[in-house]
This record gives sequence, C-alpha cells and structure tokens, in this order.
Amino acid sequence: MKRLLALMTVLVVTAFSVTALAAYKSEYKLDIVPGINTAWGQGAQYFADLVKERSGGKINIKVYPNAQLTTGKQTNAFMLLRNGTIDFAVQSTINYSPQIPELNLFALPFFISGEPDRYKALDAITGGKTGKKLAEILESKGAVFICFGENGFRELTNSKKAIRTPADLVGMKMRVVGSPLFIDIFKALGANPITMAWADTMSAIQQGVIDGQENPVLTFYPLKVTDYHKYITNWHYMADPTMFVVNPQVWKSFSAADQELIAKAAKDAAAFQIALGRAGLDENDGGKNLATLKALGKTPDSTDWKATLGQAGANVVDLTPEETKRFVEATKSVIDAWTSKIGADIIKLAREDMASVR
Repeated sequence: MKRLLALMTVLVVTAFSVTALAAYKSEYKLDIVPGINTAWGQGAQYFADLVKERSGGKINIKVYPNAQLTTGKQTNAFMLLRNGTIDFAVQSTINYSPQIPELNLFALPFFISGEPDRYKALDAITGGKTGKKLAEILESKGAVFICFGENGFRELTNSKKAIRTPADLVGMKMRVVGSPLFIDIFKALGANPITMAWADTMSAIQQGVIDGQENPVLTFYPLKVTDYHKYITNWHYMADPTMFVVNPQVWKSFSAADQELIAKAAKDAAAFQIALGRAGLDENDGGKNLATLKALGKTPDSTDWKATLGQAGANVVDLTPEETKRFVEATKSVIDAWTSKIGADIIKLAREDMASVR
C-alpha cells in the first residue's frame, strides 16, 4: 500500500511538472519600434538573451524590430500588449501615451532638460515618486511594468539649414510621431508637423517628403539618417524613456522563481541600455557609462558623438543657453495647455523629484 501511494505521488508530481512546463510558450513575442542595431534594440535583445541564458533555454523571447508586431502603427502598441497579441515589450513612453496620457510627462518640451543636470533629473523622476505612480497607472490600464530603460533625449535633424532659433523652423515639414503633444509643440515653433509612423520615416527622409525629424542621437548613426540630413541641432527638448513591460496573463503563467529571473534580466538589460544611451552624451557622467559598457564587453559605437556625426558629414549645432531660452519661451504655452491633460498632480510630483537632486 505504501509503495502504491509513493508511486501515485510521483506520478502526480510528474504530471504537474509536465503541465507547468507545457504552459510556457515555445516563443514569446517582444515588440520594439526601431532596428536591433539601435541602443533601444540592443537593450531589448540583451534582455531576451539574458532570459534565455538564465532560464537554461526554458524561456525564449524573440525580439520583433521595426514595429513588425504593430504593422507599423506604433501608437497601437499598448492595446496589442494588453490584448495579448504582444507578450513582452521594450516600448517608448511616447507610443503608450495615446492610451495613458500621464506618460506625456516625459515629452513636455524642455521640462526635464531645463534642469541643471538633465540625466540626474530624469533618473529622479523614473526612480522616484513619479516613476512609482506612473507604474501604478500603467498596471491599472492592463500591463505589468518591470522597469524603465532609455532611448535618449531627442534631438533635431533636417536637410535644409542649421537650426538655432524658432524662426529657423518656420514652415519646415517635420516628421512627428502620432501624438497630439508633438503636433502642438511643432506648431508652436512655426513648423509644419507631419504625423508619420517610424516604419515610413526613413523612406520619407530619402525621398525628401519631409524636411526634418527628431529622435535620439543613437538613432541617427546606425540608421544613416546623416546620409540625407546634414544638419543636427542638439536641443535635448524632451526625454524618451523606454519601459520593460509584459502582458498580465503571460506574467501570471510564469512561476514566482521565473518572474524573479525575468525581472532581474530586465533590470540588467535596462542598465545596459541606459549606459549605451548616455556614453559620450552625458557631460557629467565622469566616464561611468563607458566603464559599465566595457565591463560587459560591449564597446559603444562612439564615445564622442559630436565628432562621430561630424565625420559622417553632419553639421552639429549645440544650442547656447540663450538660444535654448528662445525655444523654451516659444513652447511655454504647450506646457500650460497640457498640464490638465497629463495631470497637475503628476507634474507636481515630477517637479518635487527633480528638485530633490538639484
């Protein structure tokens, strides 16, 4: 009788283990907008690699670049994650902002870069009370938030002339992501904003359909934007964090141990992505981001982006404080108009977080 009970116990445990293992998919789809060769893409791929390695091949995440999973409609990304079409994502806050207005906080013009140290200010928001509140809002809307990564502060490129004042932008056809806030910003600057998915942007740049666009520096170089846009303006007008997120049902399917493994891999990948996005761009980092990358055996494409882009034929402008002030004044009305849409309480929290590190 004892042998029979022991045998039955073994069979039950084995059956349970097989069922639990069978509940894991053979592949989990992860959504990103740009190519794998960007800092955004490299961070996402590193996450997938870490999860596969640390799970002994049990959890396989495949990165789908170039907005494949959203068929180019990147602002639909959150809805597709929520309904289970997408399992994981390393997504920009911009692309989730149509469904989660509070995420527009990061895109308020010169809100973060107006601080003495823009990177320290950004970290204070994502790692402070504001970041915690935004994570709670995101989860209430139908996603499991793991951590923030980084795409970078967004700069300006164009094919016409050096941009130093708002007057230089008047009438320019500027590609913007499908977000009303972006449209309002460029209208306030006198430009002609044209909503366009990133999947269509490079061909539009090559064909001259648009005069300019804005994105982080680390997008310009690997995608060869400078082959067509010879003018770059470093104005750091908005921050562009990424978010490592997962569909709630997918998350529930993992054991507690595997959830911990995935969360740790995401945080490690986010740290890599942040270091990659800042090396050679953060003037106050004291070399720590480059040191982080070297320790991982992942040397960045450049440690002096102004020189690298100049060698690629670009005319790179760094705005003076006086020049930046003109852009700040020209877009102040946008911040005023968007305060109620984003939430005055969220903006207040962000100001408190940034003030804590001045």
